[in-house]
Amino acid sequence: MYYELATLTLPFGTAAQAATSVKTFASDAQARGALLGCWFTDIGVLNQMLVLRGFDSLADLQAERSRTQHSSDPFGCGAVAVSMEQHSYQGFPWMAPVRPSAESGIRGPVYEIRTYGIRTGGVQPTIDLWAQAVPARHKVSPCVVAMVALDGPLRFTNIWAYPSLQARSQARADAVAQGIWPPKGGPAWLTTDMTSTIAMATATSPLQ
Repeated sequence: MYYELATLTLPFGTAAQAATSVKTFASDAQARGALLGCWFTDIGVLNQMLVLRGFDSLADLQAERSRTQHSSDPFGCGAVAVSMEQHSYQGFPWMAPVRPSAESGIRGPVYEIRTYGIRTGGVQPTIDLWAQAVPARHKVSPCVVAMVALDGPLRFTNIWAYPSLQARSQARADAVAQGIWPPKGGPAWLTTDMTSTIAMATATSPLQ
């Protein structure tokens, strides 16, 4: 499964309308792929909307990126967006494709989006070590997706769903206390380039 994680920087007070516009743009007859997540940042870099779209093939992802880039009104937010970034990913091969909350049962509304730099040669070891550790960690709190970037620096992004910030803190503490997280040997393959963003599901997000 392939994914795009787009970041739209928006003026204060425009999030609700932007979320509606994103859904309309992603549902257009010419659109490829499916809208999966639409979140607005709450902790981290503020005034940003994060949009996750999923694709069955790399060709579909590339076609939709081209459609977005060549649009006079990308994501329906061309008139208000201060900036726009699009990043392409491939999901870890052993992970189930991301599905909306109505199908998967995974719900927030608090989502954490974490990105880690990977050392040279560390992509496959990271995928393998996470395959061993995520099933137990998933029982504590669900991992929505883990995916390797297809462009830019070596890195991967993982997204987690929580019912509240308190639940997030408790789940992370429990996973460490049980010795099931982080993946044993996993941190050795990571760089110090790490970011974390807490974002809230918008009303139009399929992942709620």
